[in-house]
Amino acid sequence: MESRMPSGAEKLIQCLEREGVEYIFGLSGGAAIPIFDALVESSINLILVRHEQGAVHMADGYARATGRPGVVLVTSGPGATNTVTGLLTAHMDSVPIVVITGQCVTDMLGKDGFQEADVTGITYAVVKHSYLVRDSADIPRITREAFYISTTGRPGPVLIDLPKNVSQGPCDAPFVDDVELPGYSIPGRADPEDIATAAAHLSAARKPVLLVGHGAVIADAGKAVIGLAEKLHSPVVNTLLGKGAVDETHPLHLGMLGMHGTAYANKAMDDADLIMSIGSRWDDRITGKLDEFCLGAIKIHVDIDPAEFNKMVRPDVCLMGDARLVVEDLLPLVERGDTDEWIERIKVWRKRYPLKYPKQGGLRAQHVLDRLDALTEGRAIISTDVGQHQMWAAQFCRTTTNRHWMSSGGAGTMGFGFPAAIGAQFGQPEKEVWAVVGDGGFQMTQAELATAAIHGLRVKCLIINNNYLGMVRQWQELFFENRLSGVELEGNPDFVKLAQAYGIKAFRIRRPADVDRILRAAHAYDEGPCVVVAEVVKEDNVFPMIPSGAPFSSMIVEKPKEKLDKPVGST
Repeated sequence: MESRMPSGAEKLIQCLEREGVEYIFGLSGGAAIPIFDALVESSINLILVRHEQGAVHMADGYARATGRPGVVLVTSGPGATNTVTGLLTAHMDSVPIVVITGQCVTDMLGKDGFQEADVTGITYAVVKHSYLVRDSADIPRITREAFYISTTGRPGPVLIDLPKNVSQGPCDAPFVDDVELPGYSIPGRADPEDIATAAAHLSAARKPVLLVGHGAVIADAGKAVIGLAEKLHSPVVNTLLGKGAVDETHPLHLGMLGMHGTAYANKAMDDADLIMSIGSRWDDRITGKLDEFCLGAIKIHVDIDPAEFNKMVRPDVCLMGDARLVVEDLLPLVERGDTDEWIERIKVWRKRYPLKYPKQGGLRAQHVLDRLDALTEGRAIISTDVGQHQMWAAQFCRTTTNRHWMSSGGAGTMGFGFPAAIGAQFGQPEKEVWAVVGDGGFQMTQAELATAAIHGLRVKCLIINNNYLGMVRQWQELFFENRLSGVELEGNPDFVKLAQAYGIKAFRIRRPADVDRILRAAHAYDEGPCVVVAEVVKEDNVFPMIPSGAPFSSMIVEKPKEKLDKPVGST
């Protein structure tokens, strides 16, 4: 019996199987029906979500937790445009995902057909690359290229827009293994002369700081970075997305720096005579006022993307390459400098400016997160949303293992935390996964409670509920004479009852005395997802704080007694 030629959709699914895809996160629709139909006989598990944005954040969380690309499948028009926020999030944070969108038939392109959208045009600025497939014979090549581009060099999202007639039509093209992309190169090791120059600077430094960013997470450079820090006897700080690249409990680690970083990390940066950025792009959250940023310090920049060199600061040495390989090549060339006095000075700052919070006056988010850290011992995967709870989690929830911290950094996407945790739980089913979210952001993607419940995931969601958009309220209090506008979340649901409506176990914390007991109960719960609602004080502020666009010297460590000038930049 003669075998039937596969359709374009069937060929696509076969290509995805060859790429080792475990899960596709998606929501079906007319233009994508042939692809969803092809999934029926596939070994790939379809995770049906409740909103396309949730699908992309799940794929994002899966990718961050595993290092493997996440895959999304949605329909055309609004289905495709609903992925834009997730694409921006992944693009800003260099996360490898492949998003496949259905499209109207090719004859209707540009004619405003039903559910048509120029998806490649709309998403041009938020993807690493995109394809509009016009010939089914191109499907194997494009799929292979999409995964290769997404996962190599500086990772990022790739979009494949597939018209319905192309996915329905026959495809007899062979599978493709080798990729030929003229002009696309992947940096590996840095220039040996630049390595030698950097090593000389590092060896001569008396007050060095190693600044670890997300690139070190992606490259799994932590072991090499710790080796360098110990050889130099140099402190280490991390960006928000650099958490976990290096064990934050290491005695040389000072925690997160920047706008809401630890005071001692910021003071070390401000007083350093050398700063080596390893996979960090010197973004505005950590540099503050650029023309007063770490004046006099030698700056070394390690990055796999040359576009980041000289974009924010002008380094003395640029090392283009994979972060792990670059640091490994530096290790045998550096010699320990005289840093004993520097380390002693930092110890004084640690004692003088510890992370702290009021112990009286009601339930504090900091208390809850401090106890969550003690309970999990830094071993859980933690995914956050965006806002005050995000900064408190970054401060108090130490991360000891690479790929165990996830947060929307560059885009600052509210609604990211919970679906990303779901994706992480799919990718790491044996790990304990906590989503730490605010009441504002959680409501943007709370429908994904259904996804967690249907699949019986053990993901745990901690809602820090203060009935405010807390970070904006903090800025209005400090910089806008406390004229509150658009921040009070009247009409919040009872989140415990909401979880229960989905058949999900739920707990509520109202008193400091109940924190340990309830967190332990949630930690022990192993029969599916659970939600913990912490009813914290309504008006609390995150400190330390460096106002946007201000220098490190303007750091605020407690609530100021006088009016502050309006900040230059955004929140």
